[in-house]
Amino acid sequence: MKISHEVPICLLEDSLWFNDYQYCLPHLLDQSEEYKDFFIRAKQNGVYIIMDNSLHELGHAYDSKRLLYWINELKPNEFIVPDVWQDRQGSIKNAREWSKIELPGEVTKVAVVQAMNLMEAMACYQDYRDLGYQKIAFSYGADYYKELSNHPNPHLAKALGRIYMISHLYKIKLIKDDHRIHLLGCQVPQEFSWYIAMPFIETIDTSNPIMATLDDIDYEPTGLQTKPKANMNDNFYITPDEIDYDLLSHNVGGFRELANEMY
Repeated sequence: MKISHEVPICLLEDSLWFNDYQYCLPHLLDQSEEYKDFFIRAKQNGVYIIMDNSLHELGHAYDSKRLLYWINELKPNEFIVPDVWQDRQGSIKNAREWSKIELPGEVTKVAVVQAMNLMEAMACYQDYRDLGYQKIAFSYGADYYKELSNHPNPHLAKALGRIYMISHLYKIKLIKDDHRIHLLGCQVPQEFSWYIAMPFIETIDTSNPIMATLDDIDYEPTGLQTKPKANMNDNFYITPDEIDYDLLSHNVGGFRELANEMY
């Protein structure tokens, strides 16, 4: 399982030391020359790159023409095709359209399961497989996750709900050992220590330990009880003197320890 943490611009170079790959938000390529230059250099140096579609940050997928421009310019190893938040039909429509778009040969297209309930999630996953998608992602914040666990803590409920949903798809053999899964974000970091014996989970991305640092929150050995309030939109341009580097090291290391408990 490969891990990547999205970081403010002042931590991009540092992230090369603690990330297994780099996770690119395409709208920022158009907003920041420094961000763009970092990813161009990373690609030239052989760094593995997954490009998102910026739905989480913008509330909608980034402009398709700009996405295509940056895909052809940067040639990321993977590209998460535009999805629509909790809208199965809209997401499948987009996935169908993007399945017909020719991208550079080294770019793997990734589709994100979007649904309002477990049955829709199951159908969405199978639809993507039928469309030929070899890698599929699951978001961290779907509302129906809470209904699958009924935990009184809403942050833990969503984490447990995603685990239940993925475990169920695996149990009924909709997800198989040789499938490729990406996990988008998380509510609490200890979620990743609960994916025991699930070899199909290939990559995860989350800014959780970075945002916890900015909120001055220490990771406990068991993780967190709530999701940090800080977000990348509000902290992208912070300066190095606003970061507690000792706490950052502690939280990034703590995340790794929790994730490694998978094995």
